[in-house]
Amino acid sequence: MSTSSASDAIVAEITINAAAERVFEAIVDPKQRLAWWGVKGRFETKEMESDLRVGGAWVMRGTAMEGRPFTLRGEYLQVERPRLLEFTFTDWEDVQTVVRIELEEKAGATTVRLTHAGFANSAGREKYQGWPWLLSMLKGYAEGKAAT
Repeated sequence: MSTSSASDAIVAEITINAAAERVFEAIVDPKQRLAWWGVKGRFETKEMESDLRVGGAWVMRGTAMEGRPFTLRGEYLQVERPRLLEFTFTDWEDVQTVVRIELEEKAGATTVRLTHAGFANSAGREKYQGWPWLLSMLKGYAEGKAAT
């Protein structure tokens, strides 16, 4: 997995040994997202609602470190199954950014490129260094393996 960042963006990339449609569904289907997004007792997503269409809303609720509740929400900007998903991302501090997930399948493996952009500065960006961890959990789930 590779990760890079600029003052206003994080870019992370991973290759998953699964079809793009499988990976896309794991990302957008609320039941599947709950199965891999987080780890019990560490950062756990407990519910997700999603209206998967351009202009549709999504919301995730759960428990973060030290048992603090969190709510993440946003609106879908682009939905092009199974190759592109872009949405606004409003965090627990009411800061809004944009996440773009691009999927490219070759020979049964899918490269996932995630770009999280729109941070006001590098300090704001630093709060989101968990993307490689989350993508590794997506990989484990989509490949049928336990995530770590």
